[in-house]
Order: sequence, then C-alpha cells, then structure tokens
Amino acid sequence: MMKRVLLIAGGGTLGTYTAQELLRLGHSVDVICLEDKASDDPRLNFYREYATLEFLEDLFKKNRYDGIVNFIHYENDEDYIPYHALLSRNTDHLIFLSSYRVYADCVHPIVEDAPQLIDVIKDDERFFAKETYALSKSRAERFLRDNPYPKNWTIVRPVISFSDRRLDINMVSHNEVVEAAREGRAVKLPLEVKDLTAGIDWAGNSGKLIANLLFKEGTIGEAYTISSAPNLTTAQIASIYTDILGVRFEWMPADFPDDNYIWKYDRIYDRRIDNTKVLRATGLTASDFKSIREGIMIELKKLGAI
Repeated sequence: MMKRVLLIAGGGTLGTYTAQELLRLGHSVDVICLEDKASDDPRLNFYREYATLEFLEDLFKKNRYDGIVNFIHYENDEDYIPYHALLSRNTDHLIFLSSYRVYADCVHPIVEDAPQLIDVIKDDERFFAKETYALSKSRAERFLRDNPYPKNWTIVRPVISFSDRRLDINMVSHNEVVEAAREGRAVKLPLEVKDLTAGIDWAGNSGKLIANLLFKEGTIGEAYTISSAPNLTTAQIASIYTDILGVRFEWMPADFPDDNYIWKYDRIYDRRIDNTKVLRATGLTASDFKSIREGIMIELKKLGAI
C-alpha cells in the first residue's frame, strides 16, 4: 500500500538516494530542500524552502505524512526539541538522523549497543564544551528515549556515505581525489589508518537501508547503524581509486591539532560494522547492495571523471 513520506533537508547525498528507494517501493515523496530541483515523477514533489517550524506547521495543515525522515543536523541538541514535538505529532513513523560517529572505539565490530563517546571520554573537557556533532547526536538520542511526545521514532546512524558531492576517504573529502588525478598529484592520507577499517559506504546503499526501515514492524524505539558493511580498509579503498583513476596516494604520519575531533574521535578508529540488526529489520541481504567499487564507478561517471 502506498505511503506518503516527507524528507526534511532531503535534497542532499542521503536524501536523494532515500527518495529513489522510496519511489521504487511504491511510495510518494515530498522533499523540503534548498537545492533547486524539479521532478518529472508525479509521486515526487520538491519544496524549495527552509524547514522552519512555521513552514512545517503550515505544511502539516495541508498534508498528512505516514512517515518523516529528518536529515537536519542540530548543533545544539536542545534546538531539536520543538521540532520533535511537532514532527512526532504529525506522522506515524519518524526517523531521526544520528551518526555512527557517536560510537567510541571500544567494540569491534561495532554493534548498536556499543559504548558511545559521551559515556567513555572522561578527560577531555574541551571536547565536551566545543564539539557539536557526535555529542549533540548522542544527547538528542537520549532526549528521544525519555520524552513526553509520541514514541513513534527510529534512530539511524549512517556511516560516511559518499556520492558525487563528496568522495570521502578518511580526512579527504569533496572531489579532492578526482582533482588530484586530473592534475597528476598525489593525495596525502594518514599512515595510522592505512590498515584500519574505514567507516564508509556508498550513499545508494545507505539510502536503501533508511527507506526500508520505514513502516517495518519492530523498528519503533530502536537504533540502527546504517551500513552495508563492506568493511574495507582505507588502503583498500585507496587502491580502488588508484585502479580506476590512476591517482597516487602518499601515506604520511598524521599531524592534526589536538582539537580536531573528527580525527581524534573517529577517523583514527577502526570502524568495522556488524549490520546484522539492520538487515534483520529491513529484510535486505548482501546481494541488495553495490560494492564500494561499484558505488565509486557510479559517482565518478556522474562527475564525468571516467
């Protein structure tokens, strides 16, 4: 049966592929985004707007949504509370976007009940005072678990999801790898992570998992790591880019400042994922996903790089 789904800030990397999968599953999709997008599918509609409380309130007066996926990141977790109050009352199933970056470096492979940074890091006061991503995600998750609003939420924690917008490999992002290949120069990567599992997946895989969690029995009140679990090392991913583009990589000792929390509390960690829980919930299997190499090829073709 067709459902109506709203994607908030859904015009980016994850939202685009989530929308594609929802359409494939037979649902209709409305997307609020700042990107200038048009649709030739009557089931797909774009609102080029900021997703303010006022705009959402007006939208909900006109439309009823069976499901909502909110891709917005709230640097201050308390800013999310009024949005949650509104969203949870205007849908049957609300998906909150957290991140795999909430996990500490304690359990390998990572499972959903693994310790989080907010519980493990005890001696870095500046981290707790200044960090606005992993900690705010964890705090928002805690709010969800103990709030007075309808308990109709599911938490998703995607790994880094690459697309033509951002071809990530450890601390290198955007289209740096493609530009380096075109200019014949090497890309520098931290030697320390060469043989560590990279927390990276193709955005098409991530979007498929998120879309297939919607409306599934037993997913309410649960958290899921979003990954097809390719579990390649950074060196293995680099070798794929070298094979396809001819780009060279130089492995050098890291030299990042102590307050570079992306590096200190994520990129230097081994991010091997156990995705048993999300596969069980969605009914998907390994054969439903593209490999990292296939995903890279798809995105490089979009960029005209191959």
